[in-house]
Amino acid sequence: MLRFLFICVLAGSLAGCAAPVGVLEPVAAEAPGATRLDILVATTRSPSPDNGVAFTGERGGGASLSSFVVSIPPDGSRQVGRVQWPQQTPPDPSREFAVLGVESLRESQFDDWLRKHGGKSRRALVFIHGFNTRFESALMSLAQIAHDSGAEAAPVLFSWPSRGSLFEYSYDRESANASRDALEKLLARLAANPAVGEITVLAHSMGAWLTMESLRQMAIRRGRLPAQIRNVILASPDIDVDVFRTQFASLGQKHPRVIVFVSRRDRALQFSRSIAGNIERLGVADPREKPWIEEKGIEVIDLTDVDSSDLTRHSKFAENPDVVRFLGAQLINGGSPGEAEAGVGERLGGAAMGLAQGVAGATGLALSAPIAVVDPKVRRAYSNQLEQVRQAVDNAVASGADR
Repeated sequence: MLRFLFICVLAGSLAGCAAPVGVLEPVAAEAPGATRLDILVATTRSPSPDNGVAFTGERGGGASLSSFVVSIPPDGSRQVGRVQWPQQTPPDPSREFAVLGVESLRESQFDDWLRKHGGKSRRALVFIHGFNTRFESALMSLAQIAHDSGAEAAPVLFSWPSRGSLFEYSYDRESANASRDALEKLLARLAANPAVGEITVLAHSMGAWLTMESLRQMAIRRGRLPAQIRNVILASPDIDVDVFRTQFASLGQKHPRVIVFVSRRDRALQFSRSIAGNIERLGVADPREKPWIEEKGIEVIDLTDVDSSDLTRHSKFAENPDVVRFLGAQLINGGSPGEAEAGVGERLGGAAMGLAQGVAGATGLALSAPIAVVDPKVRRAYSNQLEQVRQAVDNAVASGADR
């Protein structure tokens, strides 16, 4: 009975945040100061006859390609970390996310799109959404993340058939399973394209399981993963921790950098665990209790204590302004010169520390401490920071005594 009540509350909260149906119908008007974002979409969903829906939650006969132009409201009219859904249709681009154009693409147009939108950075950001996600939510989530992170990368959405219902977990799981080959093909095509020199894969929730499965079979099939796949970011991954361990092992010695966002207060993953044999999910695991995570060089960002407006606490990586900006500046965009050997915890911890010293420095150290514990590359910097703060505090106390 308690589980049933929890599910009802969770479903109600998610329904309250849902977008109205039909928001993808292109609008003609553009708003001054709004941002236009071109997104390449590869999907295994079935197309919808309704232009405002575009794709349903049912399984298509294969993968299809399309491009969407999304309008994001001017910065002064929105909050970082939020998709501002229209209250009614058609959307108002001056204060709401809207679609300006849609085009179906042939296979032969894939390379042309990348040449046009790849840019000088030659980077691609591939986003794979999670369970209980309608197509419009997946599209707008990528638009929000790409914009708010300042990603200098061509945004690519891989959308698999999810019915967008909390009560369709099994259907969604099997749909993700059926989409493994299509995601592998997309990543292979991106890696082989001269316009793409670096790929960051960002996968959320159940999409992280799909991603690891596709990367695993790609590594087994080829002997190793393409060098262009540099970063694999698993946000709130809905993956059995034991399954993840075997998936990661299959990637081989020359694997991409793997970064995991976790939160032990993630209610959506607690629900997932309850219907998946009560096996711990990677996204709520405490890596300090699993030494093999550190031993394998997997980097972890612990968002347990980060505030969230979402009742499920399942999308903190995209909602928190500091985290989403860090995502772009230090992961998707490659970071600053000289940071290639630094762990993600060291870079985020350094951002928290800043140039502050004394008591202010101690506060910054407290912010970076949860990451320092779980990032194996940060330990050398962590001990140095601690000693610097201790000395600064001692100097401050001595100075006060002299007065």
